[in-house]
Amino acid sequence: MRFIPHTEDEVQAMLEAIGASSVDDLFRCIPEKLHLERELDLPLGAGEQTVLSELSALAKRNTDASGHDWFLGAGTYPHFSPAVIDTVASRSEFLTAYTPYQPEMSQGTLQTIFEWQTMTAGLTGMEVSNASMYDGASATAEAALMALRITRRNKVVVAAGLHPHYRDVLATYLSGLGCELVEGERAGDGRSAPVDGLIDGDTACVIVQQPNFFGCLEDVVGWAETAHAAGALLVASVAEALSLALLTPPGEQGADVVCGEAQSFGLPMGFGGPHLGFLAARQSHVRQMPGRLAGETVDGEGRRGFVLTLSTREQHIRRERATSNICTNQGLCLLMATVYLALHGRHGLRALAEANLAKAEYAKARVRETPGLSLPFSAPTFNEFVVGLPGPAAEALGRALDAGAVGGLDLSAYAPDLGDALLVCTTERASRQAIDRLVAALAGGAR
Repeated sequence: MRFIPHTEDEVQAMLEAIGASSVDDLFRCIPEKLHLERELDLPLGAGEQTVLSELSALAKRNTDASGHDWFLGAGTYPHFSPAVIDTVASRSEFLTAYTPYQPEMSQGTLQTIFEWQTMTAGLTGMEVSNASMYDGASATAEAALMALRITRRNKVVVAAGLHPHYRDVLATYLSGLGCELVEGERAGDGRSAPVDGLIDGDTACVIVQQPNFFGCLEDVVGWAETAHAAGALLVASVAEALSLALLTPPGEQGADVVCGEAQSFGLPMGFGGPHLGFLAARQSHVRQMPGRLAGETVDGEGRRGFVLTLSTREQHIRRERATSNICTNQGLCLLMATVYLALHGRHGLRALAEANLAKAEYAKARVRETPGLSLPFSAPTFNEFVVGLPGPAAEALGRALDAGAVGGLDLSAYAPDLGDALLVCTTERASRQAIDRLVAALAGGAR
């Protein structure tokens, strides 16, 4: 009975309270033709041990990073997560805390948010960061909405290298606002082609991803100059947050808003979520930031304390003046990322980023020297790059799986003009031996 919430007497009492004669009476509005006039075709119930065994057997059919070499990135990255992160995040005072409305009850949560904001501002080269977003895609869309409010313009120009899923979410956000969304083209070296001809006096912002979807590094300084010349803002979106530990921060290159995805900072891949978005901006634009800000202060006795300094959400102010309807700060994910960053520190995080770059450069060198494989793009990369294949990507991925590896992302649905190609990611978890096995498997179809 432990999984059956209500007895027959309780069900009858609830029906009487709402004036229904039976449970079937509740569903009278559903057309008769949609009713199932028989029992469900299900096997008889089994014991707990039998069910758990069957479910475990089904789960083992999944391919995961614990039993395979993992080279699939494209927005969700296979980084090592130290055990201390789960240990801290599972403490009851963190695990059960929802949202810090009452500072006298939420000092630990507020301090964590404050530390996260400080770290994010430092990594992005910006002056202020908010308390986090849902994920990189929605954070990018919120950055575009922020630019629309700041400039009072209604056009968004997107560089070709923006993640296709981010573009889809952005288009959904803008679809009901009467805004124009224009996409640029890709250059031959893998970078995004200039969009000078697409920018005009109605352009609110230009969005560029760094590194871009194909792993190539964009010229953020040039993009910022192009956007600013037309009075538009530059939004830099970052899908691989670890790159911020090695590359020049977008804020130091002229970006007005830096947003993206922080899953790389201690969050598991978890079938694609939950993730952790971030957004940072110039101090002059703080009033138009979505979400909220935690700030540091002192109490009446001069002791250090933390409060919600700015919260321009529709829960707190008049709806027409709200910057967004973001209703959570992804607190538990934010906590995990904050612990991850504090654990590594400035130097440790940079060393980790350098290891990622070194693994990618080794893998690219092996691809160059392997007959049948190629590197279609010449632009520099961080830890992700495109590999040209000797045959269909699906077959190459099958060979890689047989060799114990998830080989990357088939680009046929995202860049069909590249022909047979994969997007491959090498993080610190990829050993040289694993890279060698992957390269051999991908080239296995060479004639």
